[in-house]
Amino acid sequence: MDQFIYLRGMFGADSRIELASAAVLLWRLHVELRQGAEFPERVEHRASQIGGALLFVLAAYVVVSAAYSLWMREDQEFSTPGLALALLAIPVMWLLARTKMRLADELGSRALRADAVESVTCGYLSGIVVIGLLVQFLVPGWWWIDSATSLAIVVLLVKEGREASEGGESV
Repeated sequence: MDQFIYLRGMFGADSRIELASAAVLLWRLHVELRQGAEFPERVEHRASQIGGALLFVLAAYVVVSAAYSLWMREDQEFSTPGLALALLAIPVMWLLARTKMRLADELGSRALRADAVESVTCGYLSGIVVIGLLVQFLVPGWWWIDSATSLAIVVLLVKEGREASEGGESV
């Protein structure tokens, strides 16, 4: 039980995972800039594998967090600043993800694509927070809506994590 309380108390764990993904990508880009035309494919491959692993970690976090909230029958607490921040995160993450996807296609980088999926996930989860807060505000008793809807992103995370880890084609 104490482990679950500790996990639940790790506010922002999804953000920490995204930061780790960004750090891997910065390492990958630093190596490419330093080595130029002699950029080794093994660096891209390793960064892509790490990015894929981080997508699996994020999927596991979403499942554990949602399952715990459902088990404990927890809902989100409504706050106007929280709602405003979640609303702002949606377009910011969408623009960031779109830019990363475009660059990933131009560079042929699976690692950058995996990082872009992290941004997509952040935007999606922000949308889930907004929907959950509004539904809970409008329909008392629907405490489970945030946890249940957040599980939908797990399919995307696992698919993209597998592609990044196995060296799948960039879309």
